[in-house]
Amino acid sequence: MKIWTSEHTFHHPWETVVKAAWQKYPNPMNPSVVGLDVVDRTVDKNGILRSHRLLSTKWGLPNWAAKILGRDRICYASEHSEVDHKKRMMTLRSRNLTFSNLIIIDEELVYCPDPKDPAKTILKQEAVVTVEGIPLSSYMENVVTDTISSNANKARKAGNGMGNWEDYRRSK
Repeated sequence: MKIWTSEHTFHHPWETVVKAAWQKYPNPMNPSVVGLDVVDRTVDKNGILRSHRLLSTKWGLPNWAAKILGRDRICYASEHSEVDHKKRMMTLRSRNLTFSNLIIIDEELVYCPDPKDPAKTILKQEAVVTVEGIPLSSYMENVVTDTISSNANKARKAGNGMGNWEDYRRSK
């Protein structure tokens, strides 16, 4: 098992960051997500928006890894999210569906206002990667966490340039 964590500060208020994060796919700076389907979406009695989405991703696995795992390069994940506007917190939890008999990736992202500066937003991100039943499991955990880190950096770059990101979204 390998745990990857990251914390990032966006220089935008929480409402702007959450709106952008909610609409971040498709995203030219992080093209790994190729599809997104809403399975369920409700607002509970406390006003919390809860969603369940399925994500189709293209990891760009090396050919040798795809051959070992016996799959193509499209992978699927289930994401559950909560947006609590009163507490100003958005939480996204996801787990991979593809390769789940060999690799489990549990990821959590939490967006909240910076307590020192409400004009900024903090993103805390954690991924727990567990690989079992295949050779070189520690190496594979490193490959997966390196991919997660790379994709997170691309997403943050897109988020820091939110003006360009919003222009892109409007053009679609």
